[in-house]
Amino acid sequence: MARVAPNPLCLHRFRPYLQASHSSPSLLKSTFHYQTKNRKFPTVSCQTNPDSSETSTPTEKEVLEPGPVSDDTKREDTGASQDSGLPEFPNKDVNKRIAVVSLLAAAGLFLSSRLDFGVSLKDISVAALPYEEALSNGKPTVVEFYADWCEVCRELAPDVYKVEQQYKDRVNFVMLNVDNTKWEQELDEFGVEGIPHFAFLDREGNEEGNVVGRLPRKYLLENVEALARGEGSIPHARVVGQYSNTENRKVRSGVDPRSHG
Repeated sequence: MARVAPNPLCLHRFRPYLQASHSSPSLLKSTFHYQTKNRKFPTVSCQTNPDSSETSTPTEKEVLEPGPVSDDTKREDTGASQDSGLPEFPNKDVNKRIAVVSLLAAAGLFLSSRLDFGVSLKDISVAALPYEEALSNGKPTVVEFYADWCEVCRELAPDVYKVEQQYKDRVNFVMLNVDNTKWEQELDEFGVEGIPHFAFLDREGNEEGNVVGRLPRKYLLENVEALARGEGSIPHARVVGQYSNTENRKVRSGVDPRSHG
């Protein structure tokens, strides 16, 4: 019987992982198709350890290559970069609060400019020019008949003050209290039945027209402008609004400190 000589290096012979001698072509094809379908970019490597007496089996390593980045990953990265470098935008609640505060501030500014808080009927009556002086200085004159109890007079005081401040260098502004008996003759002369009553006089003291009661400021403003220019007539010569009746006068004799003489 013939003897088989052993391998002097004690190395076992191995067969390739896919050897055609023991595998049919169909089996080889199906095996290769299975591995290709379930693994991406497979790399098959076989390594033999010469120092070991055992047979090394082939190992498979799956190489992962970078693929396309998903949209969720992009959004996370973008959000992280924004949070780290840029300030956050205010939310809806903050915007609503800012809008409300701005609206309230605008309304307060409008009311303050319309009503001129701090300007009273007493202030403008004390600062008014005496009637006798107004008739002698050669300027046109606006005479207002008023009373302290007149609500409309108090309401229109800010408007009268604004017009007076604008034209006081060219037009006289006089205020006569209807409660003072000193002005009985003027009340009859100008036909005062309701207050506030504004009489517009030219440079010679002749009346060109009058405005009575609560009316828009433009009526007073346009009439005073016509006087300042020296025009022969005023645009609003006979206009009557809501007024306080002079029958409610609180007649008193004597010199009132705001009677201007």
